[in-house]
Amino acid sequence: MSPDRAHSGFVYRATKNHPPVLYCDDVALTELAKRFGTPLYVYSATAIRARVQDFDRAFGRIPHTICYSVKANSNLRILRLLAKMNCGFDVVSGGELERLFHVSRAAARKVVFSGVGKTRGEILAALKAGILLFNVESESELHVLAECATRVNKIAPLALRVNPDVPADTHPYISTGLHRHKFGIPIGDALRIYDEAAKIKYLNCCGVSVHIGSQVTDVQPFSAAMQRVADFVRELRGRGHQIKYVDAGGGLGIDYEQKATCKFSDFAGTYARAVSGPPAGLKVHLLLEPGRAIIGPAGILLTKVLYRKNNDGKRFLIADAAMNDFLRPSLYSAYHKIVPVHAGGEQTEKVDIVGPVCETGDFFGRDRELPIVQEGDLVAIMDVGAYGMVLASNYNSRLRAAEVLVDGKSAKVIRRRETIADLLRAER
Repeated sequence: MSPDRAHSGFVYRATKNHPPVLYCDDVALTELAKRFGTPLYVYSATAIRARVQDFDRAFGRIPHTICYSVKANSNLRILRLLAKMNCGFDVVSGGELERLFHVSRAAARKVVFSGVGKTRGEILAALKAGILLFNVESESELHVLAECATRVNKIAPLALRVNPDVPADTHPYISTGLHRHKFGIPIGDALRIYDEAAKIKYLNCCGVSVHIGSQVTDVQPFSAAMQRVADFVRELRGRGHQIKYVDAGGGLGIDYEQKATCKFSDFAGTYARAVSGPPAGLKVHLLLEPGRAIIGPAGILLTKVLYRKNNDGKRFLIADAAMNDFLRPSLYSAYHKIVPVHAGGEQTEKVDIVGPVCETGDFFGRDRELPIVQEGDLVAIMDVGAYGMVLASNYNSRLRAAEVLVDGKSAKVIRRRETIADLLRAER
């Protein structure tokens, strides 16, 4: 089972005497291209709100906090929108924490700090901000956290990120729940470390954390991991540890191929039952770290076809976006649906959609059957709200795209397009 396209924010609408055009909320993508140029990231505020609400409703009266995973999309305006919806946040760097300071100092108090390589500077900043929880990934990190907490005379609330050794059916680069991965502490070693941490004055062992990977669409691995965590919490409490938080991590996937047969709200409910079932009765507060599931379908990358090219029968559409703008297809061979902004006719062709960067790996889709589009036409790369702009670079000295947030009939730039001056500013 995988989630459907409900609340995606992007639909075709027919206009008088014109073929259907792809809209974001109530604004045509053709209008956005005229106003802001291409390539252009476009997000639907309506879709973001709907996904958060679906996710929140799925857990109902179970004590929980949605800690949005900032690494999925860290734009300040989007973080501010989520903060207004009472979301917490999951961060993995000091830079992400600083972004939240710009959104709201109060938002920091609902932050979970994850990541395997926290520096002393990052830990000190998080302690001073009074974050909700540190997810500790190693015994060495625990000692550094104790050192920093002692230095600033603050109690550090923590959970050990335990590794349940549960496999997840996902790309190997984003699988994190096995012993061979760099993440977490083997669950067999964690009991001793909790006992040792409990003896340290400035550490408060108040949670257990787990995360098995990203883009996971089968809920069974989540249930298996949470069963191990629930058993471990019982064992910890039997030894006197006051565990009140269970961080279930993130990783819930989305339907990139758009083949789903169920609503996202139903899928979120299935996930909620898988995650909340094993710890039922423990009276713990669940921390949830969705990123992709909330923001992924809410964004598209709008790009213009620069050239059509035919190499001995192999057809290419060369777009003005490139792998520096959107890396996932090159990095993971990730599939993203690609559609013309003007609904195409019945005639189709098989094409590769590629960018201008001097790499054979600079592609968005290979051997795709698309309605015929011409030079100058617009196409939309779907489901890029997560791990799109955050992975963008200046490779080939290309300027990063602008970002626009659409809310109903309103469309506002939330990151302006880079200029050559921006690109050269830090160089001497």
